[in-house]
Amino acid sequence: MSLPPLVDPVEALTPQEVARYSRHVILPEVGLVGQRRLRAARVAVVGAGGLGSPALMYLTAAGVGTLGVIDHDVVDVSNLQRQVIHGGSDVGRPKVDSAADAIAEMNPHVHVVRHAVRLDASNALDVLRGYDLVLDGADNFATRYLVADACELLGVPEVWGSIYRFDGQVSMFWSGHGPVYRDLFPQAPPPGSVPSCAEGGVLGVLCAAIGSVMATEAIKLICGIGEPLLGRLMVFDALGMSWRELRVRPDPDRVPVRELVDDPVACAVDPSSVVAAASEVSARELAAMLAERDAGTRDFLLVDVREPHERDVVWIDGSVLVPLGHLLNGEGRISGEVLAELDGGGARPIVLYCKSGARSGRALAALHAAGRSEAVHLDGGVLAWVRDVEPHRPVY
Repeated sequence: MSLPPLVDPVEALTPQEVARYSRHVILPEVGLVGQRRLRAARVAVVGAGGLGSPALMYLTAAGVGTLGVIDHDVVDVSNLQRQVIHGGSDVGRPKVDSAADAIAEMNPHVHVVRHAVRLDASNALDVLRGYDLVLDGADNFATRYLVADACELLGVPEVWGSIYRFDGQVSMFWSGHGPVYRDLFPQAPPPGSVPSCAEGGVLGVLCAAIGSVMATEAIKLICGIGEPLLGRLMVFDALGMSWRELRVRPDPDRVPVRELVDDPVACAVDPSSVVAAASEVSARELAAMLAERDAGTRDFLLVDVREPHERDVVWIDGSVLVPLGHLLNGEGRISGEVLAELDGGGARPIVLYCKSGARSGRALAALHAAGRSEAVHLDGGVLAWVRDVEPHRPVY
């Protein structure tokens, strides 16, 4: 299935632009008219991160006339492994500013609109209105559903991508022409059921594979060439180096979006990770507790619920490793056998920690449900420990 070109072409290109885009111009499917369409197009990119970076770079190189960059975050050193539009000197800068500078350096013919905002129900329509196409590279479910619903209300096509560890997904949605995001994913998964890339990790180069497909789809839609991904979901396995295609159809029973709302499920916090402040200890409090344990005036078990490869990076001395998957069963509960294994024959107070506090919060809730009300966890996880106690240690 082909679609008509998304935009009308500009009147003409300058000689400098023709020279720059000559390899496009000599493609019969693109030609001068297609390049003039690219010059006329207005494309919004949600997220200047892992997926937004390669998409923005290739859309810039392709000569898309106006790029809207939507991101409220700043560049962190941990971004540099995959967010290739940013460099070391950009750490601490707003991502929209860093991306805009990179775009200007790559192609002065591209106009950048900076949207340094967090999208929500009150502003999403205003931010996205006026763009011909939206590329969604958001890293959270709340924004994905919000962008999808806004595109449905605006009647704008959406190219969507997602990455996790070694796997990626990419598709295209357009209300009135084919399925939309909610036809594929009617509702967000339960809070806490899907780890973030910060918890689970992501292969940096995977972003290039998925982001480049997103940019390819955008160029095809603008020029009206090829077969779009409308109604098709592409699934990429980087370890197996394989692509699978799944068909997606509109749900005839789906209720159309009538207005934007901030999805309470997508925005919710995992209830099992919500603990009272009395059940948290700060990094400095834990350091004092460990000193008392070393002096023989206090006894407790410090449990690291992360994965072994995370512990290889950084750990808290005096802790034992019990990954969350071993600690909890499939129902999110802790068994008596595991509890006995932890206690080692005698019930000792337990202190839990993970990377940031989310997984240890889930483990803590399970311990409390099993009757171990004395258990606590480290607020902010090992990241807080390094920040406040051992700043010379690495973080990830």
